[in-house]
Amino acid sequence: MTASSKQNISIDEWEGKMSEVPIAKSDLNQLIMNYLIIEGYKDAAEKFSEESGLKTKVDLGSIEERMQIRFAVQSGDIKGAIERVNDLNPDILDTDPRLYFHLQQQHLIELIRLGRAEEALEFAQEELAPHGEEHPELLRELEKTMALLAFDFGGAGGNGVAVGGLLDFAHRQKTANELNAALLAAHSQPREPKLPALLQLLAWTQEQLDEKATYPRINNIVSAVLSDPASEQNVPGAGASASASASTA
Repeated sequence: MTASSKQNISIDEWEGKMSEVPIAKSDLNQLIMNYLIIEGYKDAAEKFSEESGLKTKVDLGSIEERMQIRFAVQSGDIKGAIERVNDLNPDILDTDPRLYFHLQQQHLIELIRLGRAEEALEFAQEELAPHGEEHPELLRELEKTMALLAFDFGGAGGNGVAVGGLLDFAHRQKTANELNAALLAAHSQPREPKLPALLQLLAWTQEQLDEKATYPRINNIVSAVLSDPASEQNVPGAGASASASASTA
């Protein structure tokens, strides 16, 4: 669709239409609280509950326990994280063999990172290999991890890229997020916050609308300021930043 055939929507018309959409403040408060709880911002959740008057059925004290477990994984203390999980609820790991395998896999990675090759081999044979026999789909992940032993890292993790970046902090974070989601589910809470998904939906919706109309779009997710379409008609790529921002949310 050419620019001349697109519908032009002024900022006044757009804001007028937006004002007709009923949005309850309580719904926005629930959205914010959902994000704070799931992402583990205990102090902020308590403060927001106090200021907004929003009551939640979630025990905010449980957030601190969950964050301590997540921090343990992020710090490479996998045994400590497993002990904390079992103290909290042993059924979590007993009923999720894939999650338990990933935690054990991360512990193996930490042993290799520290150069404790013999201990890593023994741990893989005694702890991880039996999981691979019970769940063949996990064998490929074990083989990939054991390939780390073929490299002499010398204190640097660059060779980890050759086997999928297993030595990167991002892999610790991935394991921590998986465990965090399981802990949330065990408390009958959503595994993921709603806000990032809504931001991604906003970016996708704007991309679809860009093909049909010129309108006041949000180009910066952080500021969330509506652009003036009249001033952006001659600016190349003016709409790219919103999509990029939302995709990383």
